[in-house]
This record gives sequence, C-alpha cells and structure tokens, in this order.
Amino acid sequence: MPAPSKASPPAIGSILVHVGPGEDSASRLRVSVALAEELDARLIGLGAEMVEPLLATPYSGVNTAEWVTAMAQQVETDLIAARTSFDHLAARVEREWREARDMPAHALALVARACDLIVVSAHPSTNYFHAADPAEVVMRSARPVLVMPDSAEPLSGKRIVVAWKDAREARRALADALPFLHRAEEVLVMGVCGKDQQGAVQAQVDDVTAYLVGRGVAARGQVSLAAEAGVVGELNKAAEALGADLIVAGAYGQSRLREWVFGGVTRTLLDEPGRYLLLSH
Repeated sequence: MPAPSKASPPAIGSILVHVGPGEDSASRLRVSVALAEELDARLIGLGAEMVEPLLATPYSGVNTAEWVTAMAQQVETDLIAARTSFDHLAARVEREWREARDMPAHALALVARACDLIVVSAHPSTNYFHAADPAEVVMRSARPVLVMPDSAEPLSGKRIVVAWKDAREARRALADALPFLHRAEEVLVMGVCGKDQQGAVQAQVDDVTAYLVGRGVAARGQVSLAAEAGVVGELNKAAEALGADLIVAGAYGQSRLREWVFGGVTRTLLDEPGRYLLLSH
C-alpha cells in the first residue's frame, strides 16, 4: 500500500477588500491586486457605504428630507466610482464585485464567509460610514485581517515576525498565517516577557518553532525581556533587524458599551503600525 502523500501547504484562495472612490482605497486595492496575483487568489471587491445620520436642530436651517436624499444619491455615486476603480485596477486578476448600503466594517464581516483573508487600511482617510474600522473588522469577521500601514508598498512577506503569547488568539493567528509563513524565507517566532517568565516563554517559543519547522517553515525562535509596555517596541526592533515587513499577532479585546476595548499591545499595533500586520481574533 503506497504511503500517503504529504499534505499541500495551506493556501489563500480568495481575498476580500473594501473599495471606495478615493486614493486611499486605490492604494489598498493595488496592494490587494498584487497579493492576489502573488497567491493566485480570487479578489472580491466590496463597495459599501452608509448615509451618515444628520445631527440637525430646529434652528439649523437644514431640510432633513432633502439632505437625506442628497446623501443617498452621493452613496450611489460613490459606489459607481468604486466599481469603476475596481474593474480598472483589478482587471488582471480573477475578481468578483459586491455592494452593500451598510457600514463598511459590518458589510466586510458579513461577506467574510466568502473569503480566506481581508485587507484593510490601518488609518482610513474618512469616517467609518465610508471606510472600514480595522479594529471592528478584526473582531467581528472571524477571518485573518491584513492591516496595511500608511503609504505601504506591496507586501513582500519574505521575512516575518510572529508575536507569540500563550493564548487562543496567538494560536489562531499562527494557524491563519501558515500560507504566508510557508512562503517566507525566514520566520522569527518571538516571545517578550519579564525575567521571571523567561524559562516558560522560552519553552513555548521552542514548541512553536519546532511545530513550524515540522510544517516546512524556515523558523527560529527568540525571547526578549521587557515589560508589557515595551512589547511592541521589541517586536518592531526585531522586525527592523530581520528586514521583515509583516508581523503576525493575535488580537486581544472585547466589546464594551458598543466599543472595542483592546489590550495594550493590540491597540498600539493598530494605532502605530510600522509595517503590515496579520491579526486574528
């Protein structure tokens, strides 16, 4: 009886990106197209906007009905422009277009069932009625989210830093990142902790590194000593030394009073992304 063949590395078959009419969106779309080409993936473009609520008073002089009509027309105009941009910039890849008159983050979370990866901008240039809140997408979509830093070049992914913490979110991020880790030339699994935890964290990092090497990933481990407030600095320092343009991390947070409350490391990564982030919750 023949031996079973080795399983193929995991693949990303479809990528989802929110598309708007502006240059901020065009930059995100160009990055997504390049990634779809590199991974031989289908690209799903989602046009999604919502009419902003009008904060008017009886003394503002605003005709509410006329204002709502005008804003609804603007949404339709924006969606047409977004579709035109998508068809032009994504012409060379397999693609699909979808639309929603909804908050972009909510619409992305719903369409996430059809994709393997979502691409968002770290700092959208407009408000969340017209652009996706990256934090909400990460927390609601149950998909890995690639967060693009400002003015980013296309993702190389040749060298990657994996931020390790012994928690469910980090394990999820590690599994979600496997398609990228398999393609990388060098992967650094990094734990950051206080001196009293060094031995335990080193053992965890060794386990994760051995697991990745067993999956055919060119991985090595490192443990750095720092307080929690210094974790992101250590990750960025290691990424700079390695020449990595991607950090993989778990996203830690919870919903409280309709807002997402994050741990310090997750919030700092989202607020100050020096490079691409692959986040999973």
